Amino acid sequence: MELRALKGSVWRAVGLSPAHCGRWWRGVRYRCTREHQPPPFAPPAAGGDEEGPPRGADGGSRLPPPALPVVSRVGGDSCTPQEGLARQGQPRPWHKSYERGARQGPTAKRESRSSWEGDFLKARKRPERKPLSIERTKGSEILFGIAPCSLALSESRRDLFRLFLKQSSGSRRLVMSEFVLQATARGVPVHHVKRRELDALCRGQVHQGVCLEATPLRFKSLEEAEKPDVGHEESPNRQLVWLALEQIQDPMNLGALLRSAYFLGVDRVVTSQRSSCPLTPTVSKASSGAMEVFDVYSTDDLRSFLKAKTAEGWEVVGTVSNPEDAENIPVISCLEFRWNKPIIIVIGSEGDGLSLETQLLCHRMLAIPPGRALHPGIESLNVSVATGILLHSICSQKLRHGD
Repeated sequence: MELRALKGSVWRAVGLSPAHCGRWWRGVRYRCTREHQPPPFAPPAAGGDEEGPPRGADGGSRLPPPALPVVSRVGGDSCTPQEGLARQGQPRPWHKSYERGARQGPTAKRESRSSWEGDFLKARKRPERKPLSIERTKGSEILFGIAPCSLALSESRRDLFRLFLKQSSGSRRLVMSEFVLQATARGVPVHHVKRRELDALCRGQVHQGVCLEATPLRFKSLEEAEKPDVGHEESPNRQLVWLALEQIQDPMNLGALLRSAYFLGVDRVVTSQRSSCPLTPTVSKASSGAMEVFDVYSTDDLRSFLKAKTAEGWEVVGTVSNPEDAENIPVISCLEFRWNKPIIIVIGSEGDGLSLETQLLCHRMLAIPPGRALHPGIESLNVSVATGILLHSICSQKLRHGD
């Protein structure tokens, strides 16, 4: 019973079950009992006349219980049964890692760890491979995105130099093959490059695996816009909608405005040259290619342009986010606005809106009624969103009159 209690305390100390250390324990018990077992036939005690094994204290046939073996630790120090064969967290003698560590030694362990850390630091410090630089043609720009590049290839408004397609396009393989056909028909060289080269070409913009080197698009002069529409003898009261932009500076907003104007049926877009965004590849991408098929005109004197249109019978309509900001000009909701002659809708800049001088040239001001009580600080809409709402309300009347 004492031996079984000792075994139980050892197993609990080392955190093992009898199934894991049974074989090892049987070997230890065998060696310990052989070392401490008395000889099979001890000499007779003093005064005794019998030979044979020692007897019990009562002189009977029972042998005295054998002395319990003292189990030693791995390091050689003796330990009590409660301490067990090995302390928790120390390597156990019967484990393979203990033998491997003993053979390896602490010096070899430190050397292997230092070599591993050195390889890891070298991998982290390894400089990344720079993409191959592609020399651009002088006076060209890089269009990016599927829609702008496709429409630029199909239209004849730009001079095209090179088409760059991403290698291993995967799911867009059919789209890339169509680009190859378009470029071949226009005589444009096609280059298949890696994604890093495309990222470098368009400076990290979302290119969708397509870049096109072409000449920039320019604004058209305002005189070209007046010839086909004004003074039309067959329909002098034709309903025309022009959109005038005063100092729109964000290319994303300008692209969204052009996309909405093209979709909703605006006849012309006129922008001021001063403090306005040019027609860049970012504008073309934000317009989803509408800039490639939609004419955009520019004037260096927007106020003189509005005065001339007023003299020709056009109605100039401004926009305002807060009706209280209008200076002695009637403000009407876009839902109540009705028109029956050519109009020009004037949109102000992102931060300041219409200038006071431009407001004074407007006949009426349009406002978008909110759908709830607005919290201070979020009382207005983005300029492209607000313009889309106003154009839908106005151009829908144009479609009804056309029917």
